[in-house]
Amino acid sequence: MTVTCFIVFTSCATAPVTLTEDVETYTMDNGIVSVRISKVTGDLVSFRYNGLEMFATTLSPDFHPEAKGDTPSDNPNWNDPSISGRAHGYWSHDVMGVRGSIPAIPSITIDPKTNGGKIAEISIKAISKDRKMGTGPGTNASEGNLAIDIELRYTLEQGASGVYTYSIFDHNSNYPLGQFGEARYCAKLASFFDWMSVDTLVDFYYPKDHNAGDKYVYTAIQSENPAFGWSSTTKNVGLFFINPSMEYMSGGPSKVEFMGHRDTNAEAAPCALNYWRSSHYGGAEANIAEGEEWNKVVGPFFIYANSGNDHVAIYADAKKRATIETAKWPYEWVKGVDYPLISERAAIKGELVLEDQGVESGKFSNLTVGLTHPAYVSPRPNPFPEVITNWQRDAKFYQFWTKGNTDGTFEINKVRPGNYTLYAFTDGVLGEFTKADVIVENGKPIDLGKLVWTPVRKGKQLWEIGIPNRNASEFFKAEERRDPEI
Repeated sequence: MTVTCFIVFTSCATAPVTLTEDVETYTMDNGIVSVRISKVTGDLVSFRYNGLEMFATTLSPDFHPEAKGDTPSDNPNWNDPSISGRAHGYWSHDVMGVRGSIPAIPSITIDPKTNGGKIAEISIKAISKDRKMGTGPGTNASEGNLAIDIELRYTLEQGASGVYTYSIFDHNSNYPLGQFGEARYCAKLASFFDWMSVDTLVDFYYPKDHNAGDKYVYTAIQSENPAFGWSSTTKNVGLFFINPSMEYMSGGPSKVEFMGHRDTNAEAAPCALNYWRSSHYGGAEANIAEGEEWNKVVGPFFIYANSGNDHVAIYADAKKRATIETAKWPYEWVKGVDYPLISERAAIKGELVLEDQGVESGKFSNLTVGLTHPAYVSPRPNPFPEVITNWQRDAKFYQFWTKGNTDGTFEINKVRPGNYTLYAFTDGVLGEFTKADVIVENGKPIDLGKLVWTPVRKGKQLWEIGIPNRNASEFFKAEERRDPEI
């Protein structure tokens, strides 16, 4: 029996990727996962792992999503889209547009027939023109969110136990001022998922009838948890989102976010949420000025399915897979968009030298160093008062962060070309270090040498309350912050 299972597994792992289509959808299959994507919305309407449907999608016997609620039907724009009604995987800024608008443009960007079945990719693209795109939370579904071109892609590799997805935004010089609403990818999962794993503290049995507290007590730091999702104690399978890089996320390394919960309607579907911009805890500024040429590639990130003996093994495997995906970043198969490959990126290194009264020179604790877009004035309909946006508030531009060493040395790898400001902060030191005008060129490493950091003080410090460490862990009952009664 063991030999037979091994043979079956090997056969599935080496099966070529196939890509088929009908009027409404594309289907990609590699023998491990089979995914179906709507040509109308760009939604991932079905995700099957070893034949098991992982989403809350209601399917007909022939594997088609049933046309109910806002699920695609033969009429591309048959109904005003409603984000909350979806029971599968979707980007909050989809490509359907408001009722009566022109259909999206589906295409095959990588045909597996041309590469021996090693990889397939499809694209669903919408050109904004005179309509607003995006009907997610906080927007008027009959009007849309903002004028911007959107392209959604899904990619399946041979032998992969999951599918990649990414979103490309393009605001051209003819478009008016735009302000993003909530921006994320959400997957609503099948009812058998009952264990949520977001971080080491939010890792618990979460059945449908669990009603303790509210969903916002399950937040966690995004940068510290690249793999998060759900597992099933009855099916022994899991489904996780894996961010191989945090460069496209908002708010930097200290950003706390809402990453999983049960839906708030009667179905209470398990939900996984990958927010690249939200209004929950900062990192919300992504406004685009009238006539501004701007683009951003969010992702690709990996929607990973796995199995194991229990939830502990399943979650551990997902975290291991996150390490693998991070090593592969940037993915060599991403083509035709503003996404520099590894040869076009650069490493930036240096050494911070701390000169601060009362702090042991040269010793750092939890040193964090990053390159981000310089602080800027966020465009708004009413320009006053001006909103100065730095890395903690920004969702518009890319950010690159690393952990430094106790001696102050650091190296930030895989940085896109651009003009950046270098920031650093560390436990026990007030404020942060900044160095402007760090110019990163295509494929050229930079050694910044020694950088002297003298924190600003307005006089002799007499006392302090708390510790400068960007958290409140030293305060009374900090460990009970997720208790809804606190």
